[in-house]
Amino acid sequence: MENKNLILLICTVLSFFAVFAVNSVMVVIPTIASEFHMSNIVQNWAIIIFLLVVAVLSVPAGQISGKYGLKKVTIISVILFILISIANVLVTSSEQFLLCRLVLGIALSFFNVTSMAMVVSAFDPEERGKALGITITGVYIALSLAPVLGGILNYQLGWRSVVLFGVPFLLVILALLLTKVDEEWVTFEGVPLDLKGSVLYGIGMVLFIYGFTILNEPLGVILTVFGVVFLVIFGFIELRQTHPVFDIRFFKNRRFLSANFASLCAYLATFAVTTILNYHLQYIKGFDSQTAGIILLVAPLCQVVLAPIAGRLSDKYVPQVLAAIGMGLGTVSLALFSFLGEATSLEFLIVSMIIYGVGFGLFSPPNTNVIMSSVPPKDTSVASASVATMRTVGQAMSLGILTLVFAFVMGDVPIVEQYYPLLISSCQITCLICVVLCIASVFASLVGIRASD
Repeated sequence: MENKNLILLICTVLSFFAVFAVNSVMVVIPTIASEFHMSNIVQNWAIIIFLLVVAVLSVPAGQISGKYGLKKVTIISVILFILISIANVLVTSSEQFLLCRLVLGIALSFFNVTSMAMVVSAFDPEERGKALGITITGVYIALSLAPVLGGILNYQLGWRSVVLFGVPFLLVILALLLTKVDEEWVTFEGVPLDLKGSVLYGIGMVLFIYGFTILNEPLGVILTVFGVVFLVIFGFIELRQTHPVFDIRFFKNRRFLSANFASLCAYLATFAVTTILNYHLQYIKGFDSQTAGIILLVAPLCQVVLAPIAGRLSDKYVPQVLAAIGMGLGTVSLALFSFLGEATSLEFLIVSMIIYGVGFGLFSPPNTNVIMSSVPPKDTSVASASVATMRTVGQAMSLGILTLVFAFVMGDVPIVEQYYPLLISSCQITCLICVVLCIASVFASLVGIRASD
């Protein structure tokens, strides 16, 4: 395959900005909330709405990109992302900000899927784990730099500079795609789009995730139940489709099922951690965004170091064992985070963050390799959509858990000093819930070992 290293570079950069777009804004949310007078619930929704759109569209994005071409869809989605990033800095209200985040989520949901699928298509199976490890390294570099760059840019230039940071880099990626990558990957040529399945899945996911975040209200329970009903109907209809938007039959493959469930539990357990640590540092400890960003560098820096190593190891050893060890360490770290309070020392926090970073760095590349390698080559875009969906659904629901705990413990209030004790209690409760989810991810990975054949 010509240009496979260039394709790997492009996809790694895209993976970087897919994560940077979420995590850099998480660090500056207190500043944005202050400017637009957001409550604690709306603050969380500034991130959740982005992830919700990605979760809804990742599944149809797999079929659409496979039908019209991975490169073509990537180009269109990058252009949209650039344009809306520019529009995002012109907003004057929280509603306009949320709308821009929604459209950015549409763009990201497509190149999130296509970047992973292009890597799998460009590399032979014996090199795939290493290539995926490098691509996921882009994710972890973004996790490392997002809080630091986001905090520094926000402190020096304001939050709008954070939103615009990726534009020049994505313009370069766009130029490379248009001029240097000649190959196109079409895996679903002549296959009709499953519009019915896509609509049912979208409605079900929106109802379920939104309802989940307001389960403290009767409406939340109703919406969550309806969401589950729509998703069950989606599953039954997909089983009867000749060309489903997502082939539910893949889940009969126990390797695919266990790895996806492990991924869902892992992101459910871990994504809210960055928000919790950010709130702890900026609100409870009183650090500015720049200082908080530097401290938040610790965990993702460990992930950056370990991701390529874990990717290579997953080509040689049983990847599910590595994933289980990683989430075992994740369980320990979340148990430690549950003790965070006003008197917690910075040393305790940093040690806990190192354990967390090492654990998740060991988990993600091997688990992704299991998912991507358990389907036929023609279905890589669907498998990539599955990876993206589990990640974003887990991330959205992880923040949903935090939002739900906020609603029960704090109510819908601004995060100001009088509510800090309730903020601490909310974060501790969330961490304990996430410990249970981490343990579930460990068991799912171990089940996957027996399903290896």
